[in-house]
Amino acid sequence: MTASYAHVDAEGNVVIPAEVARALGFEPGARVKLGRLPDRLVLHRPTNQLARIYVEPTTACNLQCRTCIRNVWDEPLGRMDGETFGRILEGIQALPAPPMVFFGGLGEPLLHPEFLDMVREAKRLDAPVEAITNGLLLDDARIEALIDVALDTLWVSIDGATPDCYADVRREGDLPRVIANLERLRDLKIQKRVTRPVLGISFVAMRRNLAELPEVLRLEHRVGARKFLVSNVYPHTPDLLTEILYRRSIGESLWSRSTIRLPRMDPEQTVAGILQNAMHGLYTPRLEGPEVLWPPDTCPFVSRGSTCVRWDGSVSPCLPLLHTHTSYLEHRLRSTGAYTVGSVRERGLQEIWMSPEYVALRRRLEDFDFPPCTACNSCEMADANQEDCFGNSAPTCGGCLWAQGFIQCP
Repeated sequence: MTASYAHVDAEGNVVIPAEVARALGFEPGARVKLGRLPDRLVLHRPTNQLARIYVEPTTACNLQCRTCIRNVWDEPLGRMDGETFGRILEGIQALPAPPMVFFGGLGEPLLHPEFLDMVREAKRLDAPVEAITNGLLLDDARIEALIDVALDTLWVSIDGATPDCYADVRREGDLPRVIANLERLRDLKIQKRVTRPVLGISFVAMRRNLAELPEVLRLEHRVGARKFLVSNVYPHTPDLLTEILYRRSIGESLWSRSTIRLPRMDPEQTVAGILQNAMHGLYTPRLEGPEVLWPPDTCPFVSRGSTCVRWDGSVSPCLPLLHTHTSYLEHRLRSTGAYTVGSVRERGLQEIWMSPEYVALRRRLEDFDFPPCTACNSCEMADANQEDCFGNSAPTCGGCLWAQGFIQCP
């Protein structure tokens, strides 16, 4: 991390370097949230800067993963057409700076017949582009094309290090084939002397596969991955509810645990085991050195300046609100209704982004004035995202597992 410095002017105002202000979208009149710590301030990105667009090319997939939200919905499969994607490109061109474009959503992007062209068109606008895939369709032609169009980052979902564990989660999956595809990607990048696409691995942690996480991390280095993301499972079914790894943590916001400050140590198994036994659930660890400043009650989609475009052009504030679905919040079945703020087929992306409804929602999410439904979960209002006990109307986000740091997306 490169250090830069602000200064205090003669009137006592803090002046931020112009290049930092531009990078974070600090425009005149912007509302900037300050995070106050004992010895520092954290400046958050203004909520009016559109910095990331999630694009859902299709909801079709070539696998039947037990973790997928598609197991608990009743929607027809859809595919984004050229007109809709063209409206997204027009919206990107109208922005002050191109946002990052992330191809994902709730399907396999490589199943879209125009996927490579979509990446190519986004790159022509100088937008950083990332995509996520299960890796099964990464044949030689697609790998060559992704290298040639300079895709910035390719995320691959791998939830096990052995074929049996992997196929248990990603049903109909073929781990050896995925590994062979990633090794081919690694080798071709070396041959062409390029670094892109950077490879990232995404792992959904559950009781059934957690023991294989260390080996998946070793696999990451073997195939040349440079990024790694671990998320908890989002429980859509009673079976997945038994797989969660945060049953105790989900209620911690109801009380405050003591914190323990730890120095940086070598990550040896013996050290980790002793520290775990010493804390025994009574302390919240704070590691010295690089810190993660991502507290609870923080919407990661708002904090990153994100919006999401469904395959049909509908715009949602986050991935969980793209599609109506059910999930479990502890023992209670919860219905989450899709929530959209407009469609790129009817209005420009910037117009939707700056609409009064969307601006007000982002401010509400930044302040996060919602009840602690994930910890309380004791009334029927928590069974849906339509209203809550604070008087909020849809979408109500007190029960969001993303905002509490349990679920993560690239």
